[in-house]
Amino acid sequence: MIIASGIVPLKLKESEVTVSTTLLPVAPFVPVVSAHTHPADIIANITRREIADAKVLFINMPLRESARPNTTPEGPLLLVTRLRKEFGVNATIIDLNAYRIKDETAKKRGLVHGRHLSGEETFGLIRRHIARHGEPELVALSGKITTLRWQEEVVKMVRNILPDVFIVSGGGLATELKMGMFFYIPELDAAAHSEGDDIIVKIVHDAKIIKQQGWRSAVASDKLEPYYIGKVWDRHRFVYAGDRPKDLDALPFVDLELLREDVDGNPLLDWYLQVPAWSANANNSSAAPWQDKDVVPKTTSVSSRGCPFGCKYCFRKTQGERNWGVRSAGHIMRELMEHIERYDIKFHGFPDDNFAVTLSRIKDLNNLVAWGTHTRLDEVAGLNATTKGTAEIMAKAGCKYIGFGPESASAKVLEAIGKGGHTLTNGFTEVMVGGRKHSFPTSMIVGIQEAARVGIHGNCTWIVGSPTEKIKDVQESVRFIQWQMEYYSQFGTKPEAVNSRMFTMTWYPGVTLINNNKVRAELSRVFGLSFQRVATNPNIVEWDPVMDEKFHHYLRELDDATKVLEVGGEPLNFSDMSNDQFLKVRECIDNGRTLDILSL
Repeated sequence: MIIASGIVPLKLKESEVTVSTTLLPVAPFVPVVSAHTHPADIIANITRREIADAKVLFINMPLRESARPNTTPEGPLLLVTRLRKEFGVNATIIDLNAYRIKDETAKKRGLVHGRHLSGEETFGLIRRHIARHGEPELVALSGKITTLRWQEEVVKMVRNILPDVFIVSGGGLATELKMGMFFYIPELDAAAHSEGDDIIVKIVHDAKIIKQQGWRSAVASDKLEPYYIGKVWDRHRFVYAGDRPKDLDALPFVDLELLREDVDGNPLLDWYLQVPAWSANANNSSAAPWQDKDVVPKTTSVSSRGCPFGCKYCFRKTQGERNWGVRSAGHIMRELMEHIERYDIKFHGFPDDNFAVTLSRIKDLNNLVAWGTHTRLDEVAGLNATTKGTAEIMAKAGCKYIGFGPESASAKVLEAIGKGGHTLTNGFTEVMVGGRKHSFPTSMIVGIQEAARVGIHGNCTWIVGSPTEKIKDVQESVRFIQWQMEYYSQFGTKPEAVNSRMFTMTWYPGVTLINNNKVRAELSRVFGLSFQRVATNPNIVEWDPVMDEKFHHYLRELDDATKVLEVGGEPLNFSDMSNDQFLKVRECIDNGRTLDILSL
């Protein structure tokens, strides 16, 4: 369906895309710590005149090749939109995640939705974009922790085309690694962590000064303070500290027209509009009873940032950690009305971590268009004073889909991964599943029932391979999936509309899962990672990895969340299952036979 017909492969010599680097010494994984000033205060004295007409290129990295790209890159698009509208900056974007090329190569690899651009195709696209829009003062990379491989190569491509341009990396990868970015991508000038809405203005300001004055004069002027940290490994470096905007409603809506088409005429925006956020064919850990045509055109946007809860496997620092903040109902509705008018949307997705923390905001949303989001099962269950009526309130506002993340139906595992508090607080309820009585957490049962009662489809995501998990614990989750299939059947919903796939528990730098002894032991056994103690509070990260080539190899292996990481045939297995049992479970899931796990 999605073919980038304008992408012309380029044949490059290896020397044209490779930048030689000196082997860097082993470095401890330590964040930059300094007195923090909110970036809004830093940029208060930067005028539109100072940075107007600066040229900035954002490059968004690809994600999960096996799934259709369905969510426009809101993070970089917000920055591009604000720079253009408020400061007159000539900012553009290359969205590498938009492309899924359907050809013989994709077919041979079993990629039914198509493949990513090749290295040669990517290099050609970047070069043609710069030729069309002009040489930028700043190139800003954006991507999650899983994009290290891509960022390493893209930086080399940019350096080949523009040897002296200022390059910064932001988003999830930079937020998790901070100064570690310079260790693994030495061609970078800067890393920008946390929320970038305000700090991007300072980054453009600094890049423009360096371009105009040169490094020596710019450094001597003190205009690069406070984020310039001096020379690190023989290159001038910056670490920019972002923060939550003081008023999310003050930010402009993303200008989706920035994705209207790429330099080759490919209709990126139409591709996104025609791929559902959630559907029967989405292949993105969701399952739903409707087809694509029922929920497109669609748009997406984030309505809240941060999450006030502390799941041990989740990294939230790019969006404010536990500092939860929201856009108002009025701000959201104005954006929806704009999308209805411009794109005639049938559906809108809010890919928030937790949409329903504040019910008062949802009560103020009018039913403008069908929409979906993510929240917790115990909230929708509505079993206490603060959550009572949540399902009905969301349905009245237009909600048709909620993605829940129970991750496990085992009480022991829920406690081990930091989800026990809210999930287990309401006790257990006995239901019939597979012809037998069985007890599940009440929050999970009632949450699904309440959503279904008011016409909301509830989708659950699951994780296999968590600390303490045994086969009987995995079977608890599978039984819940079976119960959900049986329960939905009374509404005429087919079993395929219930998600039966599972992610694999993976450790990402910066999450408290590393405090678990088994997790560190497995990372050391399989990948040879070393760790250093940095704190004694179990509610924060107590251990950091040593940033050596073994850690580098681990980072480069992070990819699809269903993937089992392994070295030499040895799987990374945090659970209490044997490796053979763990792999048999994974095989059942990957082959679409999740219910067979009940017989293991």
